[in-house]
Amino acid sequence: MGRRRIAGGISALAGVLVLGALPAAPTASAAASVTAPVTERPLPPVSPTPQSMSRAGSDAVLTGRVVIVADAATDAAARDRLVRELRHHGVDRIDVVTPGNASRAPAGAPRIRLGPADRPDLARALGSTAVPDHPEGYALKVTGGPAAHAQVALGGTDAAGQFYAVQTLRQLLERDGTGWRVAGAQVSDYPSMPLRGTIEGFYGQPWTQAERLDQMDFYGDVKANTYVYAPKDDPYHRDKWREPYPADKLAELGRLVERARANHVRFTFAVSPGGSICYSDPADRKALKDKLQALYDLGTRAFSIPLDDISYTKWNCAADQQTYGQPGRQAAAKAQVDLLNDVQRTFVATHDGARPLQTVPTEYGDLTDTAYKQTLRATLDPAVVVMWTGTDVVPPAITDEQADAASRLFGRKVFVWDNYPVNDYGNTSGRLLLAPYDRREAGLSDHLSGIVANPMNQPYASKVAVFGAAGFTWNDTAYDARENWPRALSYLAGGDPRATEALLVFGDLEHMAPTFGATPWQPQAPELARRVAAFWADWNAGRRAQAVGALRDHAERIEQAPSVIRGGVVQQGFVTDAASWLDATQLWGKAMVVMLDALSARSAGDTDKAQALLAESGDLQARARAVRIQPARNTWGSVQPKVGDGVLDTFLSDAAGQVRQ
Repeated sequence: MGRRRIAGGISALAGVLVLGALPAAPTASAAASVTAPVTERPLPPVSPTPQSMSRAGSDAVLTGRVVIVADAATDAAARDRLVRELRHHGVDRIDVVTPGNASRAPAGAPRIRLGPADRPDLARALGSTAVPDHPEGYALKVTGGPAAHAQVALGGTDAAGQFYAVQTLRQLLERDGTGWRVAGAQVSDYPSMPLRGTIEGFYGQPWTQAERLDQMDFYGDVKANTYVYAPKDDPYHRDKWREPYPADKLAELGRLVERARANHVRFTFAVSPGGSICYSDPADRKALKDKLQALYDLGTRAFSIPLDDISYTKWNCAADQQTYGQPGRQAAAKAQVDLLNDVQRTFVATHDGARPLQTVPTEYGDLTDTAYKQTLRATLDPAVVVMWTGTDVVPPAITDEQADAASRLFGRKVFVWDNYPVNDYGNTSGRLLLAPYDRREAGLSDHLSGIVANPMNQPYASKVAVFGAAGFTWNDTAYDARENWPRALSYLAGGDPRATEALLVFGDLEHMAPTFGATPWQPQAPELARRVAAFWADWNAGRRAQAVGALRDHAERIEQAPSVIRGGVVQQGFVTDAASWLDATQLWGKAMVVMLDALSARSAGDTDKAQALLAESGDLQARARAVRIQPARNTWGSVQPKVGDGVLDTFLSDAAGQVRQ
């Protein structure tokens, strides 16, 4: 998505800046005739769920002309996004004025005040709406009534808060016949966790530049503020960490840093030297800092030195054994602390605006105290942020008690690298992971510095879980996975109800969330499983027509879901990511419809028809099993896409047995 800047910049606000040309706005009396009355109807849902949101009164009607009151302290990204949203919602003429010149703005047009919450005009407009004393917080108030008196106040505690206020405002816009109105709400909001977002830390094909740019826009939409660049298969991140990025790749990273900044996302640059670094070698340390400096020069202000997935049973150079002793847990920790403290104290602390260094320890996924953790706890600079993946590489849950224990082990609040929905390991072969973000306990914000989700190689499909992770980290105590999941799918569907329903059906068939062990932490196809169980209960009780009719309706939805998803309103990137799974789903759904027809024919005594339909269903199943994932972005290659496995295929097998009786 592009970023439209107001011509002339904020310096043009000395008078009135008009965007676009339009017929004159309606008169105040005309606007008053369509002003929404005070109602008790619910406010539209906002994601992430605000800390506090309530109805403040009547809605504010958007006319064809709107006045934005802003000044030099107004965040440019927030202002640009506000302009873009107003354009998208039918506003053709926008006047931007400073608070001192607001009286010169056209009468009869709604006013939207945007800027620091303590700006006098904003403070008055916010009235009794509480302004959070919290970084990235904001207050919002909609005052309805005739257009001449309608106004919206968007006050941030900082620039990011202003931007997030606009993200909430866009979700309060509701269609009013042929026009739009802003729901009469007041909101006091801030994030529960300081660090929220993703870490591109998977194995396999990294995301493309276009996909990463889209992700930055997505993170802005869901109020995520962190992206850690750490793709395992970028050679300059890991194997060639000493080598500078080529000029073209460095230019790409620069554009990514810029897009992240436009969405208030902290681009965090990670370098993973542990596989070959000589910790005690000044030349290696200089090469590492030079790599960081190149990204600092592009505008990066957050850095990470991951030391995961390496061995600490051997050194990479003889000098390290002389400096730190025989290889082992304690010696490895000494060497790593020496390096990390040096980078924190001589690079991060000496670079203006740089945030505390982050790291992933070699022991990152358990709660066992060891000599390694003891050394980190005792000697690692307190400013360094330590990442932890939970009680395992892919934890089935993360509890407050576990997080508190991890924080005690590392001597600081840990930063969770959550390996969901990543699908780069064996048990995820053939899977899209579309289950909701779940089983992370409310209250974790008291025990963690934040959470970043490790997404799939498929960036658009990853948005389902990341949407949930953003909601949880913003307000963990109000987060409800069952409520968030349809909202995530609606986001992908652009709010279209039919496409959202199709995505819910498809997502149910891609619901399994594996671990490294034999037991998944989220089940496959829970809704289909429920319907199949109901089918067999009715079938075995003799209610066979009822059983077939009920399940056949859902089977038709499975068959039709891919066509609906491909119908044009769902984000095209998701359609591309899921293409092979959609192909297979259509075949599996048709096979299920035909099998149910075979059961119906068998129940009616038409054996010949039942056998013909059974054969047709078998052919469709064979075609579904023959589908292969193309292109193969994952380390598991071009395999069969798994669709409702263990539920849908089991039903078809059991049903075939009934037909053959």
